Amino acid sequence: MKISIHSLAIFALGLVSWGDASAQETNSATLKTILSNKQFVFKAQSAWPLQGTVIQLTNGYDMKVLQDSINTYLPYFGRAYSSAYGSEGGIHFTSKKFDYKLKEKQKGGWEITIRPTDARDVSELSYSISTNGYATLQVLSNNRQAISYYGVIEKKN
Repeated sequence: MKISIHSLAIFALGLVSWGDASAQETNSATLKTILSNKQFVFKAQSAWPLQGTVIQLTNGYDMKVLQDSINTYLPYFGRAYSSAYGSEGGIHFTSKKFDYKLKEKQKGGWEITIRPTDARDVSELSYSISTNGYATLQVLSNNRQAISYYGVIEKKN
C-alpha cells in the first residue's frame, strides 16, 4: 500500500485536538471566516524538501495572505534548476495579482489553491488545512523542485 507524505501529515494533524467540541466549532468557524476573507498568516514550523528529511525552522518564516496581496518569506531546501542573478535564495516574493480558490473538504478542513500571476518563479501554492488550524503548504516552482511546509494558520492582526 502506498501512502503519501501529504496523507501522513494530514493524519498526524487530525490526531491533535484542542479542548471541548464547542470551542473547536468556534475555532473552526473563525478559521473559515479568515480563510474566506483572505486575512491570515501561515507560520511555517518545518520544511520537507522533495529529496530529504524534515527540517525544523526557527521563528520568522511565514506567508501573509491579504485581500489584495500575498507576502511570502520562506526558506528553500532542494534543487534549483536555474537562479536569477542577485537573488537572495529562499521563496521571497510579493504578489498583487493572483487567483485564490477556497474549497471545503468533505471530512472537515479546507483546501486553498493560490496561483500568482506576477511572481517569476512560483507557479502554485496549495494549502491543506485542518479544522484546528494546522496546515500543509506545497509550493510548486518553475525553476526548482517542489517543497512542502508544515505550520499553523493564524488571524492576521
